[in-house]
Amino acid sequence: MRDIGALREEGFVIHSEPGRGGGLQLDAQSIQTTAKLSVSEVFALLVSVASMRAVSNLPFAHLADAGLAKIEKALPSDKVRDLRRLLDCLYVGQLSPLVDISDLAAMEPALLPAFETAFLRRWYLSFRYRDAKGVITNRRVEPQAMLVLPPLWYLVAWDPARKEFRYFRMDRISRPEVDESLTFQRRRVRFEDYVRPVRDLSR
Repeated sequence: MRDIGALREEGFVIHSEPGRGGGLQLDAQSIQTTAKLSVSEVFALLVSVASMRAVSNLPFAHLADAGLAKIEKALPSDKVRDLRRLLDCLYVGQLSPLVDISDLAAMEPALLPAFETAFLRRWYLSFRYRDAKGVITNRRVEPQAMLVLPPLWYLVAWDPARKEFRYFRMDRISRPEVDESLTFQRRRVRFEDYVRPVRDLSR
């Protein structure tokens, strides 16, 4: 019964018929795609919509919002809790035209799941970072927020070694690893006026 309850929580429809000759049947037509989505996958969808809205008028924005709301509603309660915590750390703004993006590269696919785990569990995040001059250093930081200034994404983190907040371009991060041996406390990040929490964009 616990297994059946878990499946129903994940969005699967199971018909039951009591009595002799009865039984259980999984409704194959009603299996929800959202049951197979991870928190980081839903988060990535929300980030994509939010970043498009930040730089321009998003066509059919109300339909996108409605669809994402349905996805969130279909998620199990523990995933919804984690998703909302992630959304609270997400900020969006517009990139200055003076910023050089000629060296923009692709982000490592493992970075978003690593950030999700480190942020939710408050574990340190270690990675290699290549700065604007090409110098590579090893970093271990406390991930506090994510800032999207399309097309650039930034990891906003407290750097214990430098005792200050640092902004890391996510396309310059490689080999991200979660360090489960160290935990940290959340810190308040102060952004410029042109940066808004993603939750405010739909209001």
